[in-house]
Amino acid sequence: MMRFESKNKAVLPFSKFLHRVLRFFVYSLIMIILSVGIGTLGYSYFGGLSTVDAFYNACMILTGMGPVNVMQTNEAKIFSSFYALFSGIAFLSTVAVLFAPAAHRFLHLLHIDEEDTDKA
Repeated sequence: MMRFESKNKAVLPFSKFLHRVLRFFVYSLIMIILSVGIGTLGYSYFGGLSTVDAFYNACMILTGMGPVNVMQTNEAKIFSSFYALFSGIAFLSTVAVLFAPAAHRFLHLLHIDEEDTDKA
């Protein structure tokens, strides 16, 4: 299990922080590749689109731009609807994973010990 340093520990050195950022970037990239892959396969299978058109549709839906091709069958419309719902969650989750190390470091740097405030 991967953990961030607690508030009682020192802030991670910058080189290790950059390594953590890179690792979380790779996790985000994997999430995007899997999400686009699911969409590409689904649009190819259910929508009868070519691989390039299916990839294009999956990317456009995942980024929130909207569909490109009209789905003709009920199965394709149902897939497209569920993929759009999935894409919204996947996009927000990917952004959260990508920014987690920076957000944690920022909050860790802002932390003020309760003992320090009691002395003032």
